[in-house]
Amino acid sequence: MNSSELAQRQLDAYNAHDLEAFVACYHPEVEVRDFPAGTLRFQGHAELRARYGPMFENPALHAHLVSRTALGPLCIDTERVEGIREGEDVSAIAIYECEGESIRRVWFVREREG
Repeated sequence: MNSSELAQRQLDAYNAHDLEAFVACYHPEVEVRDFPAGTLRFQGHAELRARYGPMFENPALHAHLVSRTALGPLCIDTERVEGIREGEDVSAIAIYECEGESIRRVWFVREREG
């Protein structure tokens, strides 16, 4: 499976609010980091479940893919996400680094205040 297919599989699971299918897309020791600082936000399946499980309980949660670029093991998605902030869509960029059949690292580019 290439990086684009893997990114799509996790996006489909996210939008279906299927926590186990979502977690299955990720390496057991997945690292989730901020970009560009590289700060580790959390790591591993247990923390992935703890972060996303409560989010998936919100029926309004839905990510719309705006664009995708893939090259080798990397896939960069630009998304517009509903249901994270009340009455406001959130723009996000996710950079997925794939290893074998799973996502090994994710970097999130977040909107800066100011």
